[in-house]
Amino acid sequence: MNPTVEYIRRLEALQEGERSRLRRLAGQPLDATLQGFDIFTGVWWPLRKRNERTPKREPSWLVAKLYCSSGIPYRDGAAFPSTLGRCEPRGPEERKRFRDRFDALLCSPLSALDPRLRWALGEIARAAAGRVPHAPGISGIDWAQLLDDLSLWDGKYNRNDTWQRSRLTAHRETCRCHELHGTPQDLWACQYLNATNTERRA
Repeated sequence: MNPTVEYIRRLEALQEGERSRLRRLAGQPLDATLQGFDIFTGVWWPLRKRNERTPKREPSWLVAKLYCSSGIPYRDGAAFPSTLGRCEPRGPEERKRFRDRFDALLCSPLSALDPRLRWALGEIARAAAGRVPHAPGISGIDWAQLLDDLSLWDGKYNRNDTWQRSRLTAHRETCRCHELHGTPQDLWACQYLNATNTERRA
C-alpha cells in the first residue's frame, strides 16, 4: 500500500478519544503536549521507519490535526482544490472574498497553512452537510493526495519521480490541462479554477 494512504488509514482507525486530543491541538506544535506527541508518533513513526517515502513529519502532523478536526472522510480521487472550487459562492462580492482567501492560502508557507486550511475545510464540510446548494454530491476529499501535495509545498515537483509524474499526468487528463505545473500551488490554482469554471457552465 502507498505509505501516504496507509498513514491516512491509520488516522481513520484512531479512537474518538485520540481524535479529540488531536482536535484540541489545532494550531499547536507537535511538542505542545506529550499525549498529542505520543498519538502522532504512534501512527507516523512506524511507517516512516519502514518506508522513507512516508511523508515527512511537519506535513503529516498538520494533516493529522486537520483530519481529526474536520470530520471530512477520505474519498479517493476527490482533489482538495477542485472540491473547494466547487464551493465557491456565486455572488460576485462573496466570490471575490472567497477567492482572495484561497489566493492567500496559495501564497502561504507550509508553517502558516494551518488556519487557512481550516477555513477551506470548513467550507468543504458545509457543502458535505448540504449547506451549499450549488455544490451537491461533495462527500469527502482525497486526504492522501492532500498530504502528498503538502509534502512538496515549499519545494517543486520532480518530474523524474514516478509518483509525482503520475500525479501531473492524472491532472492533465482530468482537467485537459497542458501546462507544465512546477509546484503544488500551480497545480492547485489550475484545479480550483477548472472546478469553478465547470460549476458555472453547469
